Amino acid sequence: MTIPIALSIAGSDPSGGAGIQADLKTFSALGVYGATVITALTAQNTQTIAAIEMVSPQFVAAQIDAVCGDLAVGAVKIGMLGTAPVIETVAEALDRHALKNVVLDPVMMAGTGRELLASDAIDVLRRMLVPRASILTPNLPEAAVLLDQPIAQDETQMRAQAERLLRLGARAVLIKGGHAGGAESVDFFADGRVELRLPAPRIATRNIHGTGCTLSAAIAAGLAKGLAPAEAVGQAKAYVTAAIAAADRLSVGRGPGPLHHFHEWW
Repeated sequence: MTIPIALSIAGSDPSGGAGIQADLKTFSALGVYGATVITALTAQNTQTIAAIEMVSPQFVAAQIDAVCGDLAVGAVKIGMLGTAPVIETVAEALDRHALKNVVLDPVMMAGTGRELLASDAIDVLRRMLVPRASILTPNLPEAAVLLDQPIAQDETQMRAQAERLLRLGARAVLIKGGHAGGAESVDFFADGRVELRLPAPRIATRNIHGTGCTLSAAIAAGLAKGLAPAEAVGQAKAYVTAAIAAADRLSVGRGPGPLHHFHEWW
């Protein structure tokens, strides 16, 4: 049996709700084999991030070379990278292995407010990885930082920022509207040809730990299975919405808990 393979390049969350661990759960739930490259070790739970230890660029490269030298990687999800040297290393590896279907989640800040990307790395991310992204998936604050603009306040501004991000070189952009107010959580997708408004009812739960990680991993899973970008984004949005809606069926930790990645099975 040949199974699609997706690779996550991201940080580790030992509590299992975000990062590499959330990505592997998402890949598995969506019928994709998951491989991983760990860029950072974190000591975190549902309440706080107590410590972060970055993996050296050399070891990040060694992990990528090991995986890509053996596995037929069909899509790549990139999450927390942390530093400029790691960003440069990942960009070089994408070229070295001719990796396709790259979903870039420009992780900058944890939900707890902890900084996850050095300030001097933002321009390197903008220059070296955004142009290599098949789909860029910033939330509203991340899109604003990448563009050095105020946070979009409505859908018209979201659309304008998506167009500007396309001009930075990304082949498609999904701006996530979860940080906005209102009864709906509206994401906006654009690739220069197709534009999609992706609304979902705002669900009353605090258990949203790892939502961005899960969404970008779900998009990568769809691309690994051969879906077109717009279709992969639509299916990923539906999966994440259902996982949030089912999150209260779990009781994990004393802070904002994880999504229910396996809501269709148990």
